[in-house]
Amino acid sequence: MKGFIIVISLILMIVFACKERVGDVEPLKVVEDERQVVDSTFILSTWVHGKKEFDQVDWEQRLKTYDSLGISELLVQGNPDFLTKLLPLATAMNMKVHAWMWTLNQPGNKETQQHPEWYAVNRNGQHSLEYRAYVDYYQWLSPFHPDACEYIKDKVRSYCEVEGLASVHLDYVRYVDVILGADLQPKYKIKQETELPEYDYGYHPIARAGFKALFGKDPIEMEHPELSTEWRQYRLNAVTELVNAIAVITKEHNIELTAAVFPFPEMSRQMVRQAWNDWNLNAAYPMLYHNFYRESINWIGFATQQGVRDVDFPIHAGLYSPALRSPKELEQAILITKENGAKGMCIFTADDLTVAQKEVFIKLKAIL
Repeated sequence: MKGFIIVISLILMIVFACKERVGDVEPLKVVEDERQVVDSTFILSTWVHGKKEFDQVDWEQRLKTYDSLGISELLVQGNPDFLTKLLPLATAMNMKVHAWMWTLNQPGNKETQQHPEWYAVNRNGQHSLEYRAYVDYYQWLSPFHPDACEYIKDKVRSYCEVEGLASVHLDYVRYVDVILGADLQPKYKIKQETELPEYDYGYHPIARAGFKALFGKDPIEMEHPELSTEWRQYRLNAVTELVNAIAVITKEHNIELTAAVFPFPEMSRQMVRQAWNDWNLNAAYPMLYHNFYRESINWIGFATQQGVRDVDFPIHAGLYSPALRSPKELEQAILITKENGAKGMCIFTADDLTVAQKEVFIKLKAIL
């Protein structure tokens, strides 16, 4: 009988011990659930064109408008001094400010124009100052020229000195569009069924010499350089190396690095030589301007999903407000990005929204 009591006692001890261990595990599930709730927050943001002069009254009103729409992050095009003045106002309203920086495309830059050797060169041997593909403001530096890259990195360093900045946000960090979206080609009276030499950039003398040293052939002398995967990858690598060098700088200053990119990595490689899934970013903002490609709202979801699958950093889907004038389509577009894994949505631009579009933002901010 005594032995039986001992056995029963041992069984009860084991049972209670197991219950205690199960109880210990339960709080971890709660923590996990809380983490998921935090991660599910959907961020609404906008690209914003700043002005040369900072107008405090104007910006106080603009910030109130953005806040009423549920927009909490601003990607602002402005110099460091401009952003330094804006940040206290934005911070007081719990808004984050990113420095929206044009990177390889430097239109009207008097300093870089003193160095024509810094500029990108196309397959016809024309540099981007003398032949401006598509539009006059396409004036592209070459990622192969070390001095051009150092100029860009110095520009990044100047933004890193701005206290409270959320990120340096790179834009135009690619080559000239070798292929335009289907809806844009008629606008420029061109038809691109193959990669045409005047739009195929990356043939800087430094690039050609480096490629020849590695592979024993000058790409410009190939019969079909546009078909060479090695030559394409060589050019992709140059932009990637620049971005990842910038990432080192921003990390040293405890500032995040983000970028506006083409819709998804495979498409970006083909259209603008941009392999953004190889970049050390904190977040990417793919520009899912579906009308440029004559695509539907469903394409926005598809493109979002591709980016989410290809990278391990957050995706904020970029939407183009003029193409989403229908409130119903705007709402569908925003929701489909969230459904396909985007961390947030960035509109180009909130300053261009109609009253009906603003009502969509007001409606969604309560449920996203």
